[in-house]
Formats: sequence, structure tokens, C-alpha cells
Amino acid sequence: MSSEKKKNPSIRPAPNGPYLVADLENLRNVKGPIEAGPKVALCRCGGSSNKPFCDGTHAKIGFSSEKLEGRVEDGRDDYAGEEVTIHDNRGICAHAGRCTDGLPAVFRLRKEPFIDPNAAGTKEIMATVGKCPSGALSYSVGGVERRDREGEPTVFVSPHGPYVVSGGPDLLETSRGEGASTEHFTLCRCGGSKNKPFCDGTHWHIEFRDEKNA
Repeated sequence: MSSEKKKNPSIRPAPNGPYLVADLENLRNVKGPIEAGPKVALCRCGGSSNKPFCDGTHAKIGFSSEKLEGRVEDGRDDYAGEEVTIHDNRGICAHAGRCTDGLPAVFRLRKEPFIDPNAAGTKEIMATVGKCPSGALSYSVGGVERRDREGEPTVFVSPHGPYVVSGGPDLLETSRGEGASTEHFTLCRCGGSKNKPFCDGTHWHIEFRDEKNA
């Protein structure tokens, strides 16, 4: 038997180009596994006719991978409750709505403060935070912060949305926001995020569509 350790998958956002992914075994969409080789280039300009794979359109349309002015500033806020403290960095939120839709008493749209950590039970809060795809949310109980989950490295091509990454592939040559998870995060694939390579929810506003992976 071979004792060689399996390589951890890696993702490298190429400047003004695709995501260069190596050694990933689990690339999926809502229909199931997507066949891919040990090295693939995933589109992030939004324009490929062969999504999720890059077809070179980024060069034709002059795609820029630079972060843009007007993005939500990086910075983590802590909301201390009687039993649980919720940590939140709006600067890396993908606005998937798992928190505000799932537990609106705690995660309050258009209200200040945004989070009320005493408005639900600890187990409910833990379960809801566990559904956050971007890593913007985490929580602490008894002074111990919890965020990450168990699972194989996976890139999920979400319907008309970002690449939802989990299981801890190495994200290379990329700075992260304060308190950001290295185990799960969301990568822009519509080309419009102001916080590239991370998703900021712009796909909703520009009505990004990808029928092939929906």
C-alpha cells in the first residue's frame, strides 16, 4: 500500500483570468458531479459559453480581477449575548440570505444593530450560522470560537450564483478578510463583485444567469 499523502486541492485566481484549480476531486452543481481533470480553469468573468469552465472570454472582454471602490469595508463586529457571541464581517458576506431568512429575529434586515444574539436559543443560532456559505459568520460559546465544518474539499457551482467552496482547498495568493474562514468561502463567478475574488452578492443585482448549471 502507498503511504503517499493525497495532495490538498488548490485554487489560484489568475490575475484578470480564471480560477486555476488543481487536484480537486469534487466539482459539483445541482445536477451532481461535473467531470473534470486534475487541473482545470474555472470561469470567473461571467462570460464563458462553457461554464463553469473558462473558454478565454475574459481576454476578449477585458475582464479585471481588481477590487473596486464602493465595496463594504473589511472588519469584524462582535455581538455578545448571554450565552453566545456572534461574529460577523459584512465585508465578506455573499448575501445568500441563509441568516436573515432562517432566523430573522436574530439577523435583522434594515435594523440596528443588525444582530440580536439574545433573540433565539443557542442551538438555533449555531445551526443558522453553520449554513453561512461565505464564512462571514461564526460564533463563540464559552470563549471558544466555532465556524468550520467537516467534509471533503468541494467546489459547488451554485445556480446563477457563486462558487461555494468547502472542505478547505488552499486559496493561493489571496488576502482574506478579518476573521474569514479558510475552510469555506464563496468565490465570484459573475465577474461583477467589488470584492473579487470573493462574492459580494452582485450576481443578484446584475441578474447573472447560467442555465447550464441550474
